[in-house]
Amino acid sequence: MTLTKKSEGIYLDDSCIDSLDSIDTIIFDCDGVLIDITKSYDLAIIKTTQYVLENYSKITNSINVDFKIIDGFKSTGGFNDEVDLAYAAILSLVAAKKLQKDPTEFIFDVIKNSDSNGIVTVEKYLQNQTDISEIKNQLSYPGTHHDNPLYQIFDQLFYGSELYKKLFDKDSKFSEPGLIEQDDVIINNSLLELLEKRFNSKIAMVTGRGKESVNYSLKELLARFNLKNSVFLEDESRDLAKPNPKPLLDSIKGMNGTSTLYVGDSMEDLIMAKRVTDMGNKTIFCGIIGTSKNPQEKLELFEKNEAVLVLESIHLLPKVLNLE
Repeated sequence: MTLTKKSEGIYLDDSCIDSLDSIDTIIFDCDGVLIDITKSYDLAIIKTTQYVLENYSKITNSINVDFKIIDGFKSTGGFNDEVDLAYAAILSLVAAKKLQKDPTEFIFDVIKNSDSNGIVTVEKYLQNQTDISEIKNQLSYPGTHHDNPLYQIFDQLFYGSELYKKLFDKDSKFSEPGLIEQDDVIINNSLLELLEKRFNSKIAMVTGRGKESVNYSLKELLARFNLKNSVFLEDESRDLAKPNPKPLLDSIKGMNGTSTLYVGDSMEDLIMAKRVTDMGNKTIFCGIIGTSKNPQEKLELFEKNEAVLVLESIHLLPKVLNLE
């Protein structure tokens, strides 16, 4: 599918124009949509991977995971959880070292052989090539969230010592400020006021983050969402992780939505919205590309996977929905 550029930052297929007029419910992903996480969550992936490679596997001369690698894993549709992504990168780079292969070439080979099953596919692919049992045993991932060493390292780097202590009642081994402080909030009161005129209380969130984390960054803005029908997946069991359609379906049904716009920035979001539609609950996916390091590449990814609406930013929603 090729989307038409209707105006600056707005790409759509004409087939969705009439459908947009009938939308009565809008649900958002958080990371990359309401908040730019380039300097927070993405950096936490990079720092966690580097720390584990150096301190667990004694690998000090490997490549640094960069945004191209992060986007590569995310484009498969299996890595909505940033800790899953860090784990996949760690396993890949340990395997590359054991196989004496170029780490950059090898990690992109792993990405090419990954799919929406995420770390299950990565583990299977790597285990067919070399023995990765030592690092797997060291990390025991995913295990129990708060007791797992990989989650602990990631959370300590992301939240910082003070917030980590508040959330988990444990001390952090790191003293530097948490990367959550570098969240760049995109949503604002002006946009929410425009959306509320049309959707009233049918504005919710289905996000991979935990509620406390979202609250910390969005502050008073969070109260403007329908929290009763929002889902914060970090607080739920792993089997509900995107692209499982159940959380989005529950949110829609809780608000009695008949036609929904789900606004996300990832393949997991697109797959989840498609699955909800396949289950008889009409949902249009709106892809956000402006927070990507390569917006054109993200646009092409969404086009290839039959998205009918792509925007540079959520601030173009009022124009698309005729709210201005």
